Amino acid sequence: MRKKFTEKQIYILDVAEELIAKQGYEGTSVRDICSKAGINVAMISYYFGSKEKMMSYLYQYRVLKTRENFSEFADTIKDGKPEMQMKEIIKYIVGQLFKYNYFHGFVTQELRHTDSVKNELLDFYQLFVRKLDDVIKKGVASGVFTFTPKPEDVLTTIIGSTLFVIRNRNFYEMYVPNKDEETYAKEAEKKVRMNLLLSIFAILGYAAD
Repeated sequence: MRKKFTEKQIYILDVAEELIAKQGYEGTSVRDICSKAGINVAMISYYFGSKEKMMSYLYQYRVLKTRENFSEFADTIKDGKPEMQMKEIIKYIVGQLFKYNYFHGFVTQELRHTDSVKNELLDFYQLFVRKLDDVIKKGVASGVFTFTPKPEDVLTTIIGSTLFVIRNRNFYEMYVPNKDEETYAKEAEKKVRMNLLLSIFAILGYAAD
């Protein structure tokens, strides 16, 4: 990971993320974070400025870590067939959005558009677009894919569909069989992933043998 955070900041951010994942943003206080991290409350101000600013740091940190993980993931599938790579990329993106779905409870439009976070997201999205473009072109060249949709449109479809489900559980859970808290996310993620596979492969003109 690029050197953007000190070891102490990373430690505090990891603790904060763990608590927020369990308790939610509103249910996690600065004192909770400090108690778990074994630090003084003043350290949050010293390292981040405020709880709100710490969230901006945390979002940026998560984007950086996920970007690093995706680069490693992309390297592991680079020799696979285009259809396999596309399937794995869809699975990866959907999985990451569901895994870190708690971010959508506190990441406001204002926070997402601060310069630091905005730039990190832009670089991150472009990384996905370049990989999708590479897979689409290889698929067309090999005759596996018939059509060449724009990679940015494919990414928009994947992220947009997944975020809609995450943000509208009261609607989507009507169509998911297992509705208890423990299994809902797993079943919803599976349903979204399967729908995206059908949609994306359709616009690529791919038909399995």
